[in-house]
Amino acid sequence: MTAASLHKGRSLLLPLLATLIALAILIGLGTWQLQRRAWKESLIEQIETRAYGEPSPIVPETEWATWRADQDEFRKVRVTGTFLHDLEAPVYGLAPGARQGAPVQGYSILTPLRLTTGAIVIVNRGFVPADLKDPATRPQGQPQDDVTLTGLVRAPEARNAFTPKDEPQKNLWFARDPHAIADARKLERVAPFLIDADTTPNPGGWPRGGQTQLTLPNNHLQYALTWYGIALTLVGVFGVFVWKRIKG
Repeated sequence: MTAASLHKGRSLLLPLLATLIALAILIGLGTWQLQRRAWKESLIEQIETRAYGEPSPIVPETEWATWRADQDEFRKVRVTGTFLHDLEAPVYGLAPGARQGAPVQGYSILTPLRLTTGAIVIVNRGFVPADLKDPATRPQGQPQDDVTLTGLVRAPEARNAFTPKDEPQKNLWFARDPHAIADARKLERVAPFLIDADTTPNPGGWPRGGQTQLTLPNNHLQYALTWYGIALTLVGVFGVFVWKRIKG
């Protein structure tokens, strides 16, 4: 091997390393999108098989300790009980089209519902704009008698590094988490899941239920092919680069 050839080979090491790293990242992103696609398809199947039809009772309290979201979430249920309005927890968020079709800031109103058995299920009664956070601004929406409602079983909302810390002393929450609400409110016998109330209007119009999104986009295959296509392009570009370097 001549000195010139050796020099050319060494000059390709750094571009080769950079290309391999970029290629690994691109392939990883494409594979991750395929995994997301499988997860999304499973979620869509759960919604289609559970969220429609006649409502059924929630799982009995004796099975709450072993409750699993993948076996029960999005199931349409009906419950009867009494709302504990003085313990409601407003969870900050956005709702699309809550007023005049535009997304608005506001709160999901999570209220403990005491069942006839004495156990409690946290119900997401729906969304209110920020100016209706105070229950005094919507007294008609605070039924005092027993109520029967229909909704969907939902798992506790997952938190991440960007989720602000709840401030129970200010009654300000950032995740729909029945465990956190139960701990702060000193509640016992609380279900490990939520119920998202359906679109049945509440007296006075607020909170506005039916906030569960049942139509989910599934573009992950398109995204995966895009990442794989970029990876293939990178291989082609690097091949041309090497050929020109060697020939030059």
